Amino acid sequence: MTDHMIDRGDVTIRARTDGVEHAQAPTLVFANSLGTDLTIWDGVLRHLPGGLRIVRFDNRGHGRSSVPPAPYSMGALIGDAEAVCDALDVRDAVFVGLSIGGQIAQGLAVKRLDIIRAMVLSNTAARIGTKELWDSRIADIRAGGLASIADSVMERWFSRNFRASGADAPWRELLLATPEEGYIGCCAAISGSDFFTPTSGLRLPTLAIAGSEDASTPPDLVRETAELIPGSRFELMRRVGHLPGIEAPEAYAALLVSFLRETGHLTEPD
Repeated sequence: MTDHMIDRGDVTIRARTDGVEHAQAPTLVFANSLGTDLTIWDGVLRHLPGGLRIVRFDNRGHGRSSVPPAPYSMGALIGDAEAVCDALDVRDAVFVGLSIGGQIAQGLAVKRLDIIRAMVLSNTAARIGTKELWDSRIADIRAGGLASIADSVMERWFSRNFRASGADAPWRELLLATPEEGYIGCCAAISGSDFFTPTSGLRLPTLAIAGSEDASTPPDLVRETAELIPGSRFELMRRVGHLPGIEAPEAYAALLVSFLRETGHLTEPD
């Protein structure tokens, strides 16, 4: 495991590489959801096979990346992902984007097909919510901080059983540790993003993953986005919410491994 700080001038992005270190190895890039950091993938990584180079990063305003003043544009977030990939010599990767990370994946695929060979759109959509919804959330945070929305976020993120067990507690703490300016900045980026037209022009192997109890990006919304890309594959994970890699890391990893084999990114036997 190696941490990297990618300097873009106005912002510094923290990235991490795991697994095989050389750039020629089959590479898997992970992009996180709003209100989280790169640690949300720890459980999934434990179930992935050897021989892969894993790249993760914190979105601006999150984790150990720097926190410029809000609002942020989706173009800036896509540029951050592009800068990480260029700095680490990532080419022909499978890019796994969760929620806002899935929108970053769509935008980067439109811009840089030399970086992305195939993508996983997890619990995401071409458009998420409405401007009014995001404006309201930003106003709530400005008035009462992230604590004022934490309960509703947990309800959208996780299944009822997961929350009832108390397993959501560390992820609530992660949400509350997110800089408010960073969270608000990324809310603004989502609010202004609509990928229906650019994503409908994409022609690359795509796996879409939805959670049956996801209240942020319900299965029908994820499926609708998947159907924009000819030949895409849709998978519904049962009894999980918006962050299935946390609730069911082994099953989530199995979907990724299957997709890696389908796309020729992983050739080792079972």
